[in-house]
Amino acid sequence: MSTPESGRSGRAAPFLKWAGGKQRLLDLYLPYFPAQGERYIEPFMGSAAVFFRLRAENRFREYVLSDSNFELVNCYRVVRDNLDALIEKLADHRDRHGKAHYEKVRAMDQRGLGLFTPVERAARFIYLNKTCYNGLWRVNRFGRFNVPMGRYTNPPILDEAKLRAASAALQGVDIRCEDFRMVETSGLARPGDVVYFDPPYHPASKTANFTAYQPDMFGVVEQGELAGMFRRLAALGCTVLLSNSDTPFVRAIYAGLETVPVQARRAINSRAASRGAVPELLILGQRA
Repeated sequence: MSTPESGRSGRAAPFLKWAGGKQRLLDLYLPYFPAQGERYIEPFMGSAAVFFRLRAENRFREYVLSDSNFELVNCYRVVRDNLDALIEKLADHRDRHGKAHYEKVRAMDQRGLGLFTPVERAARFIYLNKTCYNGLWRVNRFGRFNVPMGRYTNPPILDEAKLRAASAALQGVDIRCEDFRMVETSGLARPGDVVYFDPPYHPASKTANFTAYQPDMFGVVEQGELAGMFRRLAALGCTVLLSNSDTPFVRAIYAGLETVPVQARRAINSRAASRGAVPELLILGQRA
């Protein structure tokens, strides 16, 4: 299996801006992950910050990344399998960038994204991620991207070095478009696996809800289902870790499990004053 460069300067890192990304928390999180293991599973991959660090440190032999957001999954697959074509398309977006071009690209989903190639869809995904307001991926109930263009002087639409490092890290990685429940219902998880869940967070307040990455919401029912799965996977013999907001609801559904309080800086918020440190939890599932 190919491995990414292990040095700091060449190490793969997230190439997408994503609400709740763990890039700034890695040094706090990594001590709670096994130093070595057979297989790592991450069902809510988002920016995949934890994966990229674990991969760079060669902690596992196999990796499985999944998400229910098809556009996100397609983007990772294209970065892994068809990078040169993606870079060419992103260069075109970079050269054409402006309000008219942004609105044209954003409106592609009104025609139906199935009309476009995987490379075109991946390039659209990255372009919008780099140029939309706050980097927030949000769709309406019809599944259409509805975030306005951000006010950036020179957005990093094409970072070729970062994409090539990410592509190297993704070689040999199993990338799936699946709901988180498939980890259990498909029999994917086995004793000894390490599973890290980074779901849409339970909102700490009415103005802190960033769960609308998909037309279907991730609410209290789904949070409860995930908590039940967490306990069953731990009982199966998996090492299970999960991040979520530090709220009474989250503490209640994971009662009895070890929790590590974490102060995280919120990078995506509509109000700059609300982007300070906020309390989160890293929840640890013990093997049976």
